Amino acid sequence: MNADKQDIKFKHKELTAITWSLFRQEHYSELSRGEIIEIFYRVYNKLGYGFLEKVYENAMMIEFKREGIPAKAQTPIKVYYDDREIIGEYTADILVDDKIMVEIKAIKKLAEENEAQLLNYLKATNVEVGLLFNFGPEPEIKRRAFDNSRKPACGRQERF
Repeated sequence: MNADKQDIKFKHKELTAITWSLFRQEHYSELSRGEIIEIFYRVYNKLGYGFLEKVYENAMMIEFKREGIPAKAQTPIKVYYDDREIIGEYTADILVDDKIMVEIKAIKKLAEENEAQLLNYLKATNVEVGLLFNFGPEPEIKRRAFDNSRKPACGRQERF
């Protein structure tokens, strides 16, 4: 079982390493490295640890609005099977400028499952960049990317 777990870790690292260059593109870079992360820390410093995820989401949406950054909360996203059939739908916490998915957690420590969830969200949509924020006892940030060229092309444009 440990070998399987190591393979999963390597797989996720490989997938994100391949697409890490996305963060060097001007718009992704500025938003994902700068403004969005600044907003996360601003909210964390004001609210601290202990609220439900929705409270942090609402506070972040206020900050996005103040900064003039286009963002949508609770964006429904369809999940496709074999890139043809819709098999479910989930809701992204925040979608920034239709380019960056922000997932919010309020737990003690991020786990691999949280990162895998974000990566699967990226795979299921035409969004290439995701940020995972944890408003835990210590603030945590994870960046993930999944290049659209690695996703099936059929139906990708309608995915949110």
